[in-house]
Parts: sequence; structure tokens; C-alpha cells
Amino acid sequence: MHQSFSKSVTLAVLLAVFSSTAAMGQDNNDSDLLKELSERIQLHGYAQGGFNYTHKGGEDTPTFELKRVLFWANAQITDRWSFLFMHDFSSVVQEFYTDYRFTRNKALTVRLGQFKNGLSLENPLSPTAMEAIDVYSEGVTYLTGCGSDPLLGVQYGRDLGLSIFGETNNGKLRYELEVMNGQGINKKDGNKEKDFIGRLEYRPVKGLNLVATGQIGRGHAIANSLYNPDIHEGDNYKRNRWTVGFDYKSAGFNMHGEYLEGKDGCATSRGAYVTGAVPVGKGVELVGSYDFFNFNTSLGMDQHKAIAGVQYWFYKKCRVQLQYVYKSAYTQEGQFVHGANHAIMAQMQIRFDYAKKK
Repeated sequence: MHQSFSKSVTLAVLLAVFSSTAAMGQDNNDSDLLKELSERIQLHGYAQGGFNYTHKGGEDTPTFELKRVLFWANAQITDRWSFLFMHDFSSVVQEFYTDYRFTRNKALTVRLGQFKNGLSLENPLSPTAMEAIDVYSEGVTYLTGCGSDPLLGVQYGRDLGLSIFGETNNGKLRYELEVMNGQGINKKDGNKEKDFIGRLEYRPVKGLNLVATGQIGRGHAIANSLYNPDIHEGDNYKRNRWTVGFDYKSAGFNMHGEYLEGKDGCATSRGAYVTGAVPVGKGVELVGSYDFFNFNTSLGMDQHKAIAGVQYWFYKKCRVQLQYVYKSAYTQEGQFVHGANHAIMAQMQIRFDYAKKK
């Protein structure tokens, strides 16, 4: 279903581009139209891939891995109306939405379509800006639908819905209110309920951003979960979350951290993390992270994760990374196991952004 939907949307976008090109070819002002089109469309893309060596449960697994190959285009239709389309060539169509800004400033914009939900500090951020090779913290990955919660499945932190957002006080205060299906990408809602997500950001001083987010809703389980044995495939269940975090950037170091808590049915999950990077030379940074998350506090499913590594930015948003990752627990053959899990990860990231200068 995902693949057919992905192909249909991609085909529709390509047909629209070809139709527009053909229409322009019939106009006497081809060059003017092409010039205007190039000024209104921005193209972006990136790829992340590398080599992982993992020791888990007494077994060693060395493998090359291509994690992400994404391409997206955003078109500025008018000064206030825009559209974005994003496709991951290693998976599915991930985003397609339109924005309309109602005010001259950035105080009120409405977004409709499929996009990243605003829950947590990390989820809205691009993987190209994250310090860790495995990207988001365990709590963010689990609670926002990035892939580790079997009840929701792999949704890449995205959903279908409507968002109202904006910023005031010269950018110091930003808000976001969302109503989402709660079922993930390229899917209709699994029940009659909608999920509501709120996000508030405040920048009291230069470089510091304080973030609080929350979600209330009802999920529809697409599979059973070892983390929550009381909820079964096809069940509707209460799904609430809240987080508080900070992000600080300076010339000397960058750091961000967050506390997260979720409630799925009667099960509570909670955790916290802190991640940072320190420059030690031109383009070179030391990276470190500590991450704790308990998938079900009643069942003692706690996990500690630590990351240490180095990264080198060799060109703008392009880098190579090398990291050691330790986890104190893992899942194996449907069981939650308290035991050491070691990994050495290497990754290269290539990214481009094209926008014609006016």
C-alpha cells in the first residue's frame, strides 16, 4: 500500500511538472516563464550512508548501510502561498503539504498535508543537523512515531493533518497547534479520534531556545507490542505525551536536552537525554550523548545509551562521522533483554541546497 501510494504521488508530481513545461512551451514568453519558475522553486537533497559494526547478544554484525536518500522541492507560488514535496528513495513519499501565511509578518501560517509532527524538541529537526549517527534519542524515536513503537509502526515522525503556527516578539516566541490523524504517513485514520499536538518555543537570549510540547489523542494499534502487552492489534487506546527541553548554541559548544513522558493505555514511559558537540579544530567536533529511556515503568524496561565520537565538516552541510555507541538493553526475538550492546558506526553525509539568487 505504501509503495503504490508513493508511486502514485511521485507520478502525479512528475506529470504536473511535465504538463507545466509543455504549457510553457506554447507561450511566446517561454524564457520569462522559465526564469520566474526557477526563481520560485528551491531544490534540496541529501544522502547518509556508511558502515556499522554491532556486537549484540554474543553475535557480531558488520554491514554497510544506506540509511537515507531524500530529495525535496518547495515552490513559492505567491508571496504567502507555498508547497513542498519530499520523497525518500530508500522508502516512501514522506512529506507533501501547502502553507498559507495570513499575515505580512510570520505571526499566523496554516499548513495542510503530511509533515513532521511538532512533538519533542528533536523530531522536527533534520537528520543532517543531528549529532548522533542513529539520529534521535530513544524517547523521541519511541514517542513521536519514528519507528520503535510497534503499536504505531515506522512513521518517520510524520502524520497527516492540519497545523497553525507562527512567531511573535521578533522571533523570541513561537507557537504551533496541530490536529493529526494519529496513524502515520500515507494512511487514513484508524479510528474516529484525532490527535492534538501543541508546541511552544521561547528564546530569552541569543543562542538559547526553550521548548515545551504535548499531545493528547487515541491511537489505533497496527500490531502487538512487547513494551505494552495489555494493548493488542486493532485496539484503540489512550495516547498522551509531554516534553520539556532546551537547545543552546554558541561558538564554544552546542548542547540540547529534553525530558519526555508518555502514556499508552495504562503504561507509562519516560526518559531524558543530553547531547552536545564541541569544536576542537577547523570543521572538527567531538560529539557526546547520554540517553535514558524506560519503555514501560511497570515492567522495568529501562535502557541507558551513551555515544562518543568525532565528526568532520568538510564542506558546508557535508561531513564524515565516527562514533561508538553503548546500550544497556535491547530487544531480541520478541524479548526485552538487559545486556550490553556495543556498536561502532561510520557515516558520510552529502547534502545540497539549490535556490537561484534573485
